[in-house]
Amino acid sequence: MAARLTFRGRWLACLLVGATLIAGACSGSAGQPSAVAPPAGASLGPARSAGPAVVQTRAELVRALGTRNLVLQDSQAPFRPPEDATFTVTPRALYQVILPEAPTEGFILVYDFADPVGAADAARAQAAYLATGPVKVQSPLGARHVLRLVGSTVVLYSWVPDGVDDPRQPDIEPALELVGTGVPVPS
Repeated sequence: MAARLTFRGRWLACLLVGATLIAGACSGSAGQPSAVAPPAGASLGPARSAGPAVVQTRAELVRALGTRNLVLQDSQAPFRPPEDATFTVTPRALYQVILPEAPTEGFILVYDFADPVGAADAARAQAAYLATGPVKVQSPLGARHVLRLVGSTVVLYSWVPDGVDDPRQPDIEPALELVGTGVPVPS
């Protein structure tokens, strides 16, 4: 006696198989996420990894932040700030200043451009973009954006001075002023 599935039965069977496939794709063994984090210093955007210039910029960041007793660490967090179109396709490295009382703050990005001229042009475009209405809607009220040009890299840090959760957070911006050249962001 072969059971015949009605249209409704076939539809429910397909739905069950599809849900099972989706659930399997979303988890690895033992329910662990199957996504593999990129290695430290790897770009979280384009396929090309950030290069040696980023490593040098990171060393300068560590030195400058150290003057304020701040510690920089590599980050694998899913963090993406508002970016100009050029920045979205540029290799970058993501770092975070350790702020125990604000663990979701203190992100610093270093973008790796082919040469200093390209980095300067992109930094000016990013500064102009950060002053636009869409970014002001995407960013919290009162957000400050810090852009620093270091050779062929651009450093980006954004924060909100009002209501900081960690008393060390206001020290990040003046420490970054010791690195490279500032790119003013219009208000």
